[in-house]
Amino acid sequence: MTTTLITGANKGLGYETARQLIAAGHTVYLGCRDEQRGQSAADQLGARLVHLDVTDGASVSAAVRFIDERGGLDVLVNNAGVEGRGEHNSIIDAASATAETVRAVFDTNVFGVVRVTHEFLPLLQRSSAPVMVNVSSSLGSFNLAGSPDSPTYLYPGVAYPASKAALNMITIQLAKQFPTMRINAVEPGYTDTDLNGHTGTQTVQEGARIIVEMAQTAPDGPTGGYYSTHGPIPW
Repeated sequence: MTTTLITGANKGLGYETARQLIAAGHTVYLGCRDEQRGQSAADQLGARLVHLDVTDGASVSAAVRFIDERGGLDVLVNNAGVEGRGEHNSIIDAASATAETVRAVFDTNVFGVVRVTHEFLPLLQRSSAPVMVNVSSSLGSFNLAGSPDSPTYLYPGVAYPASKAALNMITIQLAKQFPTMRINAVEPGYTDTDLNGHTGTQTVQEGARIIVEMAQTAPDGPTGGYYSTHGPIPW
């Protein structure tokens, strides 16, 4: 049976990804900062809870030990993320971005992924079919961000697109250095979640589809790519 860890999984895309993967036969650990909310979500789904704050090294190390003692890991879904909105749910635009607001987003979206990935790599390397899925965004695409005919061209923020662009490069480098793993970045689409103040235009069921698809990548499947439900995305 495939064992999967999803970070930031007590709600939104993480929760729905867990639901779909459990239905597909995975044993799923919900990585959650809030243990009470996490346990409630785990009980609803039939999942397992592991306390995990991606911004806290001690928390991540403890989660590794917890999962290792219970049999190991096959699939890591780096889903936890923040957009870093300001007052009244407003996007912090380029003129208002500061080092502090950018750092706060990077702490979860970039450093959190590096922290979790580094700690869990030994467990993944022991799996016979290891998979890693990094939940990115089309806002991290240099190609689309610079194309006036792309919807992402109009996004005024700095921190979130920059963090996802960095995550994309991390994905590429990991895939090159660990060719026996299937490591890909995915774009769920503009999904109705807390991250964007529920301004998204598609459901979590639709958004989770590509995450679930890539989490079930076969050993001979694609790696080092950037995908949406519509196919590859330009970097």
